[in-house]
Amino acid sequence: MTTTPTAGAQGRSDRPHDVVGIGIGPFNLSLAALSDGLPRTGPGSLTTAFYEQRPAFHWHPGLLLDGATLQVPFLADLVTLADPASPWTFLNYLKSRDRLFPFYFAEKFHVQRAEYDAYCRWVSSHLPGLHFSHQVDAVRWHPERALFEVDFTQLDAGGGAESLGRTYARNLAVGIGTEPHVPEPLKPLVGSAAVPVIHSADYLRHRERLLGAEHITVIGSGQSGAEIFLDLLRARPAGTERMHWLARTEAFAPMEYSKLGLEHFTPDYTRYFHGLPEPVRDELVPHQWQLHKGIDTDTIAAIHDELYRRTLHGGWPDTVLTPAVQVRAADATGTTHIELHLEHLQQGTSSRLHTNAVVLATGYRQRPLDRVLTGLDAHMRRDSSQRPCVDDEFRLVLDPLVTGAVYVQNAERHTHGVGAPDLGLAAWRSATILNSLTGAQPYPLPRRTAFTSFGLERQEAPRIPGQAPPLVPLKDRC
Repeated sequence: MTTTPTAGAQGRSDRPHDVVGIGIGPFNLSLAALSDGLPRTGPGSLTTAFYEQRPAFHWHPGLLLDGATLQVPFLADLVTLADPASPWTFLNYLKSRDRLFPFYFAEKFHVQRAEYDAYCRWVSSHLPGLHFSHQVDAVRWHPERALFEVDFTQLDAGGGAESLGRTYARNLAVGIGTEPHVPEPLKPLVGSAAVPVIHSADYLRHRERLLGAEHITVIGSGQSGAEIFLDLLRARPAGTERMHWLARTEAFAPMEYSKLGLEHFTPDYTRYFHGLPEPVRDELVPHQWQLHKGIDTDTIAAIHDELYRRTLHGGWPDTVLTPAVQVRAADATGTTHIELHLEHLQQGTSSRLHTNAVVLATGYRQRPLDRVLTGLDAHMRRDSSQRPCVDDEFRLVLDPLVTGAVYVQNAERHTHGVGAPDLGLAAWRSATILNSLTGAQPYPLPRRTAFTSFGLERQEAPRIPGQAPPLVPLKDRC
């Protein structure tokens, strides 16, 4: 392995980029696609490079079930809601594949997840400046040069280190995404060679093994849990399904999908949420779970239809669907069984469930920014819960001595609300970042996006001559 810092296959380069992106998921891919529409030189131009440790773009490959659709319309692609004339729209992808007319006659507003993944891979294969198999290892601020130093490892086809590299950037865009969340009681059992305990992120890879289990338990009441339960149910013989579906939520509830409810995923609501005090934001987010953690009504209907179909000749399917339950402990018993210790959150009762396979549809958590931004930790301002402060243009609030900006994508739910991971806000957020970076308006954005007025207009208290304005506590200005 090369030990001298280089710029990978291109050799060492001290010429800085205007923006270096860390991670190439849908959000940084959106930023790269909209950056491609800026002037190549002169005012408003930006030089960019994006680094991703995976060898190619893939979006939740373990959940690309046949027929599973996005929960947002196809207009929520990488660019359309900021620049519908971009060459990187979903419609232009269809045109490049000679599929516009079939799509037109299909009359589908919500496309399949696998098709969205294929669209993103098409964009990623054509955009310049994307570097896959490049793992960012460290980021530092270089005060003498007023630049960020970004160290990375170029990986070989097997994922091993091939060479080390370094590049420089005036600004960063961090889009490292999320990682599967495994509840604490089940962590010791994940990856067991004997009994499958897998996260839904790996579902398709383990599907055949799961179907071979005598009894299956699915944990989690969101869309992934519902789709996996339905997929397994359809593949199990009637009368011998032997399946449990458990959830902490009080019901297997539909996602809020009313037109006014969806306005919580508009820039208007994002701005409103950002302006709230930190304690109010923290209280709001858990109560809004049905905006983004519920199940779409078509999937709920399909599950009920499938269960009902199995009662047509008498009897009930061998399935148990129980909400308001949490797993307090889990133990492997023998080589083929797991014992789950359950507690009902409303009754206060407990029981034990013996199963032969567990699918954890328990969601995802934001990857801590500290993993790649440790070198900037001393410069980052944090709120009362030690989370990074993020301003209204998606920049980390840094020490004034750091003159470069660090923008974040899908790492700001605590400051910007439930829309942070939503694909429908990807293009708007990327356009906001590019407008901020260029100091211009290459992507003019709408001033109003919702019929709902989320707050009252502020009325300033009358100023007393000679008296300084009241100070806002630091924690409320994060």
